[in-house]
Amino acid sequence: MDVAIAGLFSLVVFMVIFIPVAQRLLGVRFGLVRLGLAAALTLSTFSPLANALVGPPPFKGSSAAALAFVGLTTLCATLCGLVFLVLAEALVPTGSLPRARDLRRDVAGRIARTRRYLQILRIAIKHGLGPYLRGRRRPSRENAAGQAELARSLRLALDDAGVTFVKLGQVLSTRSDIIPLSVANELSRLQDQVSPAPWAEIEQVLTEELGAPPNQVYDDFVIEPLAAASVAQVYAASLNSERVVVKVQRPGIASVVDRDLDIVRRLARLLERNTDWGRSMGVRALADGFAEAMREELDFTVEANNMASVAAGRSVAASNDIVVPTLHQRLSTQRVLTMQRLDGVGLGNAAPTIAERGLDAVQLGRSLFDCLLGQVAIDGVFHADPHPGNFLLLADGRIGMLDLGSVGRLDPATREALQRFLLAIDHGDPVGATDALLEIVDRPDVIDERGLERAVGQFMTRHLTGAVSIGPAMFNDLFKIITSHELGVPPEVAAVFRALATIEGTISRISPGFDLVGASRQFASAHVTDRLTPEALRRTATEELASILPMLRRLPRRIDRIAAAAESGRLGLNVRLLADERDRQHLTGLLHQVLLAVLGATAGLMAVLLLGIDGGPRVSASITLYQLFAYNLLVICAVLVLRVLVLIFRIPEKTGVR
Repeated sequence: MDVAIAGLFSLVVFMVIFIPVAQRLLGVRFGLVRLGLAAALTLSTFSPLANALVGPPPFKGSSAAALAFVGLTTLCATLCGLVFLVLAEALVPTGSLPRARDLRRDVAGRIARTRRYLQILRIAIKHGLGPYLRGRRRPSRENAAGQAELARSLRLALDDAGVTFVKLGQVLSTRSDIIPLSVANELSRLQDQVSPAPWAEIEQVLTEELGAPPNQVYDDFVIEPLAAASVAQVYAASLNSERVVVKVQRPGIASVVDRDLDIVRRLARLLERNTDWGRSMGVRALADGFAEAMREELDFTVEANNMASVAAGRSVAASNDIVVPTLHQRLSTQRVLTMQRLDGVGLGNAAPTIAERGLDAVQLGRSLFDCLLGQVAIDGVFHADPHPGNFLLLADGRIGMLDLGSVGRLDPATREALQRFLLAIDHGDPVGATDALLEIVDRPDVIDERGLERAVGQFMTRHLTGAVSIGPAMFNDLFKIITSHELGVPPEVAAVFRALATIEGTISRISPGFDLVGASRQFASAHVTDRLTPEALRRTATEELASILPMLRRLPRRIDRIAAAAESGRLGLNVRLLADERDRQHLTGLLHQVLLAVLGATAGLMAVLLLGIDGGPRVSASITLYQLFAYNLLVICAVLVLRVLVLIFRIPEKTGVR
């Protein structure tokens, strides 16, 4: 026991010395576990190395020689520990292993994910989707009957897989630009209506989020839900004599969605790696976008911000026919939303009511379309899912806009390009429409612009006339043009096309034959061309002049100084290389590594030369002074090379101690 304690004490003392020396020599920090193993290895190799260099005791040389051999043996033993650290970094980089306290949780998560992953695979194989997962069959190459069978199998599989995959199918049903139209139409039949969660669980969520039971927060609360979906349930209540609705997230749905989103991403990586159609469709990017949108849908604060942004937009504020429910911010959290209750008839079933009241269906459709187009082209924040269920015909004849959990956002440059695209359509200008389209989409390095102009011109002739109505065929033809010329559609732009295609179906439910082309042209004439009026041009010129006026004031003096310097022959040009601090740090690091490699190579070469010299003063019976110097130089060479190697193996993003 005493020997064990003494050995442990020696190891601890040696680690106190070894840790700073090793980290200083190699220039990086290591975890205590690796440093402890390296220190133990160094101690264990000290005696064998001493016996190999000096021979078995007793040593018969001088005291100076003994010190020299002790120093050489220490360096060689330390070198063994350093080699272990470098090999450990190369084989198992720092940060690649989980922390001990997270290992148990990670193992449990992996087991649950694997069980769910196998369940999803069984569902896919049960519905005949196995060949597509292995890349043996490609959806776009199926005939009509094969695509119909694939669409049905995919819908059933997604329906069986649960809420996250139902939502995924609903998103894919709107992306006819990347999946066959028959598959998109079949996926549109997916519904996420489920049995409501027990009231006790919902009451617990409300109490946790609002800080008190619902009967203490609201004047009245009806425990029977108005609607129950896979993510949330909606209840009727009253607050300060105002009728409100309360949207409550289903208990435990967040953990289920997080687990399934991880599986969706893994499946996307599998498909992109193993199938050509997965790579061509960019399924990883689609999965990442879907995961981000799904997590936003679970955070009701995002929907609250969307409601505020849409309500504050010029399009809604300027419209007398569109209303967004008022949000009660005090009673809205990450899992609960409290908002004004809008009573009315769903727009999908509102045609008889419109006829009974004598309302102008064409004007209602025009107001709805102008509002959405204004959100897209002017506000930059638009309703991304304008299907009939998200609109109500209110008692006063206005249209209520619901469910703003999914909105699209466009940057100013894209909005301006869309405005030019609408203006070119209004003028029947295929060249202008092509130029605007190329600013909207992601263009490849090489593109046939003349061929694209002809295709856009034919598209405009075929679809953008007063006698032809907008429909799915129009957007399918537009996506065919985009894909045939290898143009990329950014997700936010795809959301615009999807919203326009959806709003066409919504408006047709109340006003069949509504002329969306004519409405688009009128919108372009009324809103986009407002920028070309004398007042707008004068305002724009004034703003631009105000921004460049300080520069114009300084310009004459600068021109005068440049001319004077040129006249006197003193004109010079100063260029500062590597002005960015990050560039200087990167170059300095490279120079350090090169210098270390050169010094290491020099030390190694000198060691080889010294080892090749015969004779010289004897330090011991078997080693000369030159050989002793050579061995030390070899150790120095090895340390320098190891320092370069460990910097190469170290993962830059993970420099913490593990």
